[in-house]
Amino acid sequence: MLALVKARPEAGLELRDVAIPEIGINDVLIRVHKTGICGTDLHIEAWDPWAAATIKPALVVGHEFVGEVVDIGSNVADLHPGDIVSGEGHVVCGRCRHCRAGRYHLCANTQGLGVNRDGAFAEFVALPVTNVWHHWPGIDQDVMAVFDPFGNAVHTALAFPVLGEDVLVVGAGPIGLMATAVVRHAGARYVVVSEPNAYRRELATRMGATRVTDPRAETLADVQADLQMVEGFDVVLEMSGNAGALRAALSSMAHGGSMAILGIPTAEIPIDVNEIVFKQLTIQGIYGREMYETWYKMSVMLTSGLDIGPAITHRFGFREFAAAFATARAGDSGKVIMDWTS
Repeated sequence: MLALVKARPEAGLELRDVAIPEIGINDVLIRVHKTGICGTDLHIEAWDPWAAATIKPALVVGHEFVGEVVDIGSNVADLHPGDIVSGEGHVVCGRCRHCRAGRYHLCANTQGLGVNRDGAFAEFVALPVTNVWHHWPGIDQDVMAVFDPFGNAVHTALAFPVLGEDVLVVGAGPIGLMATAVVRHAGARYVVVSEPNAYRRELATRMGATRVTDPRAETLADVQADLQMVEGFDVVLEMSGNAGALRAALSSMAHGGSMAILGIPTAEIPIDVNEIVFKQLTIQGIYGREMYETWYKMSVMLTSGLDIGPAITHRFGFREFAAAFATARAGDSGKVIMDWTS
């Protein structure tokens, strides 16, 4: 099969012929239809310090996908060839304390698809059946392809109650854009999105933001005054990993407010803990998705009218992977999809 491979410890990816993965008795073989490019993939392609410390070439990369079941192991009873599926990219151990308690997303022994094991930027991918999500009918395959990051958005957006609350989304990358639509769908009053990129601010408006703001041009206090907010934001979704943006968000929060942090900084961020203490704030770190409650919530929201389609802005054939990666890296894009069926 053809696959995108991190062949050597240097920048770049190669489209190579590699063996179709073999499956065991509890595994599923999937013919990949479409994949989404993630920030993790950009790190691996660029071979930055994180990638150099984490990735062991040669590795098939990629973890966001939708495809069709083509073969199943002898122990697999609830999936069949032809089923349209995606996969949970965190392959857990199943034996640690958290796994045994059903808290799979907290497994400390997680292996990442396309990071610690061969991934989905290929014509075929293999996964344990416990990692395979059988899609509900009526969902577009482009959306199915990005269920992984959409799950990150849902996990973050619904970490705290948002019905009737004033929500700040910091960073309008693809996940921030999807989170914007989720909190609007879930009944937030005001949804403010802070993003320096004009293209993504326009996308945030299309995703349901009440107000978008360029943090270089106005402060969050200015935005709150414009909206006649009484105190501060009840819920903050920190998607940027930017030190200044995080500190500004903390200062803009209401007493008793809650912040869910998904953005990953490149260095330590000093913060004023007094602000957290005296405002009695709650800070929650988010990594991945709750398995598989988040997947269920995603499917329910999509079938009840949530539209995240505007967050998907560019589509390429897999042989155009260089252009696809360049588009995703440039910033004037939302989610970038590669088609593996051509």
